[in-house]
Amino acid sequence: MLAFSWTIVLCFIVFQYLREKEYKSEFLSAQLQQYNRHLLVAVEEGNSYEDYIASHDKPFDDLRITLITLSGAVIYDNTMSADSLDNHRSRPEVADAMKHGSGYHIGRQSSSDGREYFYSATRGERLVVRTAIPYSSTLHDLLAADWTFLIVMISVTLAMSVLAYFTTRKLGKDIERVNRYEAEQEKSRLKRQLTNDINHELKTPVASIQVCLETLLSGIDLSEEKRQNLIERCYTHNERLRHLLNDVSLITRMEDGSGLISKEPVTINDIIKEVADELDVMPEEERLTLHTDFNEEVVVDGNPALIGSIFRNLTENAIAYSEGRNIYISLIENNKDSCAIRFEDDGKGVAANHLPRLFERFYRVDKGRSRQKGGTGLGLAIVKHAVQFHGGTISVINRPEGGLRFDFSLKKKV
Repeated sequence: MLAFSWTIVLCFIVFQYLREKEYKSEFLSAQLQQYNRHLLVAVEEGNSYEDYIASHDKPFDDLRITLITLSGAVIYDNTMSADSLDNHRSRPEVADAMKHGSGYHIGRQSSSDGREYFYSATRGERLVVRTAIPYSSTLHDLLAADWTFLIVMISVTLAMSVLAYFTTRKLGKDIERVNRYEAEQEKSRLKRQLTNDINHELKTPVASIQVCLETLLSGIDLSEEKRQNLIERCYTHNERLRHLLNDVSLITRMEDGSGLISKEPVTINDIIKEVADELDVMPEEERLTLHTDFNEEVVVDGNPALIGSIFRNLTENAIAYSEGRNIYISLIENNKDSCAIRFEDDGKGVAANHLPRLFERFYRVDKGRSRQKGGTGLGLAIVKHAVQFHGGTISVINRPEGGLRFDFSLKKKV
């Protein structure tokens, strides 16, 4: 699979290299075509072509200019006598100009002086104007493809391949553990579903990275600001891919069973304080005010990272989608066996038909807006799995006064 992926990448690089060379050749021809047309207009208006050539700037030094009749006879050449030149109707660029109005040819040796030229020809009503640039180190550099961004692309692809290799290895091992705990049919179904979901979520950032890289590789004259913006967009989408893989890995670990995740005494009050501290340092436009009602210390035997992910993902969800200004965390019940906690925001809530599906992997109420916010679509799925890992349950409703209310429980010992 990795070899197949690299084959596709290399094919794309070769295609991009050839396309860039073609683009540069067409751009060079367009510059010559512009000069050709101006000369044709001057001749067709009755002006002397020799006067025009002598009095007007040329797009390139050492430019060879040839005037050819529609029958192919050369009537003027600024480098040698026209009488010494044979019929040019069969020259590739002249033939194309006769047929299509314009044409160019790369790197053909002249039969008259033995030099190699880049030719560009343009047809008028009575004449064909052909201009040619002799090959030199400068022209070679002008037509050469820029390998800088191709090298960048190869490096990024190599880095992503290494990351994907180690990540997929870990994901494969985690899926094998799931297979030992579930029936064979259920194992296959979950594996297909997860693979399809991940593949679907990878398409948008991968496509965006490709568009940015294609723009950078196209040879278009970009400002430094625009170039930097495209590189930053590639980085942002790469970060989204990294977060997605981390979230997938976390969910898979929880599905593998409790024996793989360590437990220790966790003070819920400390977790909530950490969330409050993180909110305090956020930009003001993203910050929500946290209100807590925890009148006693609550300690459970669990995994601190997973319990922290419950509160952080609920908080991030409220910041990204609620459009409210406040978060409320309350202790509803606390006994020797379990505790019940309520997490609320004062935002706009969601339509009732979406509520039963909020904890599904990759489910989004507003897909476009969710991706714009940079979420992976796994936040609430992680919350549900972390709660279940700690022996609890979670539910969600719309608050009568606006916003969402999440009620969940955690067992003191599982």
